Amino acid sequence: QVRLVESGGGLVQPGGSLRLSCAASGFTFSNYAMSWYRQAPGKERELLGVIVSAGAGGRTSIVDSVKGRFTISRDNAKNTVYLQMNGLKPEDTAVYYCKALVEMGYWGKGTLVTVSS
Repeated sequence: QVRLVESGGGLVQPGGSLRLSCAASGFTFSNYAMSWYRQAPGKERELLGVIVSAGAGGRTSIVDSVKGRFTISRDNAKNTVYLQMNGLKPEDTAVYYCKALVEMGYWGKGTLVTVSS
C-alpha cells in the first residue's frame, strides 16, 4: 500500500533553514507528482508546491507566499521528495505534510516545524 513518511522537522530559530524529507513506498514514485502542504494551528491546510514526474519534465511550482524561500526537489532513486526551507519565519510554524498525487491522493502523517527564538 502507499506509504509516505515525513521527517526533518524540529525547532529552528527565525532566519534558519530546514530540509524536510518525504520517503515514499507502495507505488512507482518516479511516475507521479508529489506535493507539500502545511497546516498551522487553527488554520486550514494550505498547498506549498508541487513537483511533477520526471516524465512530465520534473518541473516545480511554488505558491507565491513562500516563493524564493522554499524549494521542492525529488530523488527518484531514493523515492524521496524534499522541501528545502530557508529564511524561516515564526509564521512558518506548522505541521508539514507531503501528498502523493496517486489515485485520490495519499497523505503522510506530517512533521512539525516550529520557528521560534
